[in-house]
Amino acid sequence: MISRRGERGAATVAALGLVGLLLLVAGAAAGAVGMVVGQRRVQAAADLAALAAASALQQARAPCEAGAEIASRHRVRLTGCRVEGEEVDVSVELELPSVFAGRTIRGRARAGPDPPRGQPGT
Repeated sequence: MISRRGERGAATVAALGLVGLLLLVAGAAAGAVGMVVGQRRVQAAADLAALAAASALQQARAPCEAGAEIASRHRVRLTGCRVEGEEVDVSVELELPSVFAGRTIRGRARAGPDPPRGQPGT
């Protein structure tokens, strides 16, 4: 008869290894989801900041200040604001926590009135 005393606990070690692997995969997936959610949030903030800036420009107010206010409300930083005629182009960024290796997510948006019918872009 062969003794299996040396194999005692092998299933426990294998199960712990699989649980560790599962936790590693779950952590990586959570990180990826966090990056995607962050990018969506930054892009939404850029879109809203550009719309606010374009609206302020049409109302003869300071467009970049309006864009910066909306960006800060969404907890992102306005890094660029350029006015070209009646259009406003804004850039924003969000510094991610150190959990994400201190990465920065950037977003950009442009807003202004629709071009008249019959012109390019309609």
